[in-house]
Amino acid sequence: MIRIEGLHKQFKARGAGSLLRRAPQRLVRAVEQLDLQAPDGRITGLLGPNGAGKTTSLRMLAGLIAPDGGRIEVDGVDVLRQPREALARMGILGDAHGLYPRLTARENIVYFARLQGMAREAAEQRAAELAGLLDMHRILDRRAEGFSQGERMKTALARALVHDPANIVLDEPTNGLDVVATRALREVLRHLRSPEGGGKCIVFSSHIMQEVEQLCDEVVVMSHGRSVATGSVPQLLTQTGCDRFEDAFVALAFPSNGDRSAAP
Repeated sequence: MIRIEGLHKQFKARGAGSLLRRAPQRLVRAVEQLDLQAPDGRITGLLGPNGAGKTTSLRMLAGLIAPDGGRIEVDGVDVLRQPREALARMGILGDAHGLYPRLTARENIVYFARLQGMAREAAEQRAAELAGLLDMHRILDRRAEGFSQGERMKTALARALVHDPANIVLDEPTNGLDVVATRALREVLRHLRSPEGGGKCIVFSSHIMQEVEQLCDEVVVMSHGRSVATGSVPQLLTQTGCDRFEDAFVALAFPSNGDRSAAP
């Protein structure tokens, strides 16, 4: 289970200024108030427009950025106080660009398994298991250099899952994927959520309505750095009185522009 309470973060940004003098700094609130509870055996969607604070929030969850306030727990472990213990319980897929290009897919997976403390024999066995789960046998012994975006995503996801974490965090994982790769990823996530797949806790960040509607058991909507609504897709439709989820999202994330819900 992942629990986030009252999370906020601001950054110093330099405004426009003359070339002859340093521009004054100003504070930019990237995340103002995020509350999220993601239970085991469910997919929780973090939905919001670009700039809403989704990626910054997930970076704090991953321990990459220290929050200015709030609390983040993974299976009851405080991320800020015990980052190593918390990270050991998570598999994080930020993007698919961090592969070692001169290593094969198998070597990338095994290398990260070894970093997680797994013995080589166990790492090799786990790589083979994940190749079956993610349909990677065709690319398993090819160098990552030259992989398609879908092949990179599969390898990066296998790397994130290699230590069989109870909690999986994905930041807009379908960016750049074609229809076939996107459908394959959805099936994998549904399997991992199921009892047969281990009943994982999955947090899935996206700004694509269709993905969230088809995949997520519960949705947290972010707008301007804040969580503004939480519930299942049917619950959010009822709350807003909308028939289409896209319209419900617009009504929740942009309440001052509610007339946009009538757009085709």
